Amino acid sequence: MTMPTTQPPVPDSALDLLARSDAEVVAATLASAPDETLLHAHLAALRAGAALVQVRGRPGGRPAPRTVWDMVAVLAPELAAWAAFFADNAGTRSAVEAGRGDLVDARRAERALAAAEDFQTAVRAVIGADVQPQGQLALRAS
Repeated sequence: MTMPTTQPPVPDSALDLLARSDAEVVAATLASAPDETLLHAHLAALRAGAALVQVRGRPGGRPAPRTVWDMVAVLAPELAAWAAFFADNAGTRSAVEAGRGDLVDARRAERALAAAEDFQTAVRAVIGADVQPQGQLALRAS
C-alpha cells in the first residue's frame, strides 16, 4: 500500500497574496469601466503569481529572472503561457495607470478578467492551495 504524498502547508504570506488576488478579482468584476476591469484583473494575476514565487522561492541563475512573469515561467513551466499573456499586457496596464483608459475596450477587459480567474485557479492547483488537509478549516483570522 502506497502512502499519499502531501505537500507542505502553504505559507500564510502566500495565502495573503491569494486573498489580495481574490479582492482584485472582485474589484475587477465591480469596476464601472473597461480600463478599471483590466487594471484590477492584471493586479489579481500579479498577486497570484507572487504567491507562487513566495511558495517556490525566487529562481536563481544567470541572468536571474527579473519580473514575476519571468519567475513564474521558470518556477512553473506549465504556467509559462499564462505568464507570457500577462507579461504582454503589462505595458497596457502601465498605460492605464498613466491615464490611457482609451486603450481598453470591454472585450479586452473581459478577456483579462477571465484569464486572471483561470490563472488564479492554476496557481492554487500548482502550490496546493486549492485543497485543505482533511479536518482543517480554510478560514483564517485577519
